[in-house]
Amino acid sequence: MSRIGKLPITIPAKVEVKVDKNTVHVKGPKGELSQKLSDGITVAIDGTTMTVERATEAKHHRSLHGLYRSLINNMVVGVSQGFVKQQELIGVGYKATNQGQLLDLVLGYSHHFIFEIPAEVKVTTKTEKGTPPTIILESADKQLLGAVSAKIRSFRVPEPYKGKGIKFTGEVLRRKAGKSAAKK
Repeated sequence: MSRIGKLPITIPAKVEVKVDKNTVHVKGPKGELSQKLSDGITVAIDGTTMTVERATEAKHHRSLHGLYRSLINNMVVGVSQGFVKQQELIGVGYKATNQGQLLDLVLGYSHHFIFEIPAEVKVTTKTEKGTPPTIILESADKQLLGAVSAKIRSFRVPEPYKGKGIKFTGEVLRRKAGKSAAKK
């Protein structure tokens, strides 16, 4: 039995869950999400708990059991609490500003990066003296939030020598010594 798949999902008070054939719909104060289920995976709702069950012990069903439980749990947490990702711009002259859903990044290239953020993700930028510029992304959809933050990071991935680039807040980068350290 899958250790993750057999864990029950608790449904918070303000969250509604509906199951239509092989689709799970979750609605809450932060938004509305849905997930289509694969054949052989079912969802049983019992009061304020929900369990994900599989039809057989086949390898295909066993591999999907924990996956769908995690996806549904992320949907429940997302519509009730939401998810937040913060990214810092490390480098001289790096800037981040936003106007609505347009994110304007200055990352040391000859041009600006203007990135349109999807409507489901709320973006804010923060620039304070003494701290690096910060991009704050909030959403109910964890998958979409991760994809958007990975795309933003891909514009300037942190390099290992000086650490310049876009990194997640709290991320520890592996630093390398320069060639002057090798001569000594």
